[in-house]
Amino acid sequence: MLRLDLLLRRGDFRLQVDLAIAARVCAIVGPSGAGKTSLLEAVAGLARPERGRIELDGALLFDSATGIDLPPERRQLGYVFQDGALFPHLSVAGNLRYGLRRRQGPGPAWDEVVEVLGLVGLLERRVTGLSGGERQRVGLGRALLAAPRLLLLDEPLANLDAELKRRILPFLARSVEAFGVPVLYVSHSTRELLDLAEYAVLLAGGAVAAAGPPAALFAADGPAARLALY
Repeated sequence: MLRLDLLLRRGDFRLQVDLAIAARVCAIVGPSGAGKTSLLEAVAGLARPERGRIELDGALLFDSATGIDLPPERRQLGYVFQDGALFPHLSVAGNLRYGLRRRQGPGPAWDEVVEVLGLVGLLERRVTGLSGGERQRVGLGRALLAAPRLLLLDEPLANLDAELKRRILPFLARSVEAFGVPVLYVSHSTRELLDLAEYAVLLAGGAVAAAGPPAALFAADGPAARLALY
């Protein structure tokens, strides 16, 4: 269970949410500038709320009332950024091994991650020479190998072709089921969300506009349609 009750300001932008998310895979959707990435960064510890509380499975990650603010490395979360956010001085294999070194519990096997994500032929390459889609796959593999308590995905498949998406989405679903890793998933692809997410939160203007099953949010007359998200 992830509980969020927070206020985050960035310049003139204000994100204020009060949520309790019990679903294994929760999609975070909304128009550009709605606060989707800001929400993930607050959970990850990369952005500090002005006030509020972030709690994961009963453990406090942030609490302004008591001064608790765990640094990102102590939150045991996996974050896959839009650009991968890889270590440029390491090879693909080195970036993946970094995930393994952070592992504190059971997780997917190295061989399976490398095979499904199509990384076999990339392991010795430097990440500075990778395409955007290749960088995203490496970032996703590194996060999965770390076996995080919560996986934060910010458009992780945006630069991939249809065939790779077809392979990776079922693998993600299997990993979530097998290892019990909850996921917050930002994507603009309705198909991805309907295939993977059990629950969706619709943000608009820094606030929760709607929440519920993805099929209801993305119905022809649903709230996502009214915001012209697809």
